[in-house]
Amino acid sequence: MILRLVGSLLFWGFVALSSIALFPVALVLWILTAAFDPRRAVLHRFTSFWASLYTWLNPAWPVRVVGRERLYEVGPAVIVANHLSLLDILVLFRLQSHFKWVSKIENFRVPLIGWNMLLCDYIPLRRGDKQSTRAMFRHCDRALAGGSSILMFPEGTRSATGRLRAFGTGAFRIAAHNRVPLQPILIRGTAEALPKRGFVLQGQHPISIEILDPIPAEAFADRDPEETMRQVREIFLKHLTAEAEG
Repeated sequence: MILRLVGSLLFWGFVALSSIALFPVALVLWILTAAFDPRRAVLHRFTSFWASLYTWLNPAWPVRVVGRERLYEVGPAVIVANHLSLLDILVLFRLQSHFKWVSKIENFRVPLIGWNMLLCDYIPLRRGDKQSTRAMFRHCDRALAGGSSILMFPEGTRSATGRLRAFGTGAFRIAAHNRVPLQPILIRGTAEALPKRGFVLQGQHPISIEILDPIPAEAFADRDPEETMRQVREIFLKHLTAEAEG
């Protein structure tokens, strides 16, 4: 337990120090590119590097990407992933793919990291606030129209048990309204590495990101988003069940 505490302090200390060093770089990139890069693609690429440092440099978290060739990148899509841990977004940045992340508004208030999220034009959401939800939908529409994919966690919050929680319909409404594909991604191992409650790292745990087959817009655009939501959740459950039985 002492080793875990020491390791956790070192890790979070590195997060803080690296953020102090890297945020000024992000700010300079934003200043230099904002006029000709409305998608913030350059800054997002830098942010992907920044976030990936924390898994690249941590031997306790080997990350494996499965099915990278299935990732839809021909145009914008709505990416949906299960949500187990604070680490989920870090490992998703390992895809080195362009997206706008829909995140709870509290994350945007974190010094340096949250400020960088604002510079990247990621999409804030205040849970339970209808006005914020409407603003989030409009922001997603603009991002997709501009060629950026959207990343959402349809469970809304991290699972405390590791089991798949109920999905909301937001991501599926956005995909149908904008007639863009859905891209399901299954994350494994992050809950064991860093559970929902607490900041103590739990030792060595392999992590994987499995990119599932994208779902073309024509398969669901004219259907009830509730039905699409249920079908996509079933896809996640099918893969999780197959893994448990295997």
